[in-house]
Amino acid sequence: MISSFLRAPVARVVEPTARALLRKKITPNQITIIGSIGTIGVSLVFFTRGDFFWGTMALLLFIFSDLVDGTMARLSGTSSQWGAFLDSTADRVVDAALIGSVTYYLYLEQDPLQTVAWFALAGGFLVSYVKARAEAAGFRCDGGFAERPERTIILLVATGFAGLGAPFILAIGIWLLAIASYMTVVHRVVRVWQQR
Repeated sequence: MISSFLRAPVARVVEPTARALLRKKITPNQITIIGSIGTIGVSLVFFTRGDFFWGTMALLLFIFSDLVDGTMARLSGTSSQWGAFLDSTADRVVDAALIGSVTYYLYLEQDPLQTVAWFALAGGFLVSYVKARAEAAGFRCDGGFAERPERTIILLVATGFAGLGAPFILAIGIWLLAIASYMTVVHRVVRVWQQR
């Protein structure tokens, strides 16, 4: 939803980057793996310690790779079921590392917000699970407010501002993440029910 407004300007940056990487004989799957490892590493090193601002800044580089790999596959004509599977699996691990590391920090601080963060973590997985299960059964299942790009944007905006000294923004972001995730789950369940 939010990402649809950003698609055109982001593409103007992503496509030249993807072409440059392809010229250097770098594959989409290599970018997927490097980006995922980088994101997981930064999340575990920075977010678990509450170093939200620099963690967010470092993550922007690796999150960008998540946009590039798919574009590289499309431009090079190397899209494959294995690549799609690898990318989807890596996305789930990255999602767990991002929100999980923030949740772990809140747990260490004995912050009551950790309860909402646990729900947000589960909600993110439910959004993906509902789509995968529905599509495996032959239904169309997409849309909703909090698809993966939106969830990532919400979290990084919240952590970035929290790192600048506005901790209430983190609370707002975590609450929004949890609510939007479950609204998306309901939206997708209803969408599948209408196709029955």
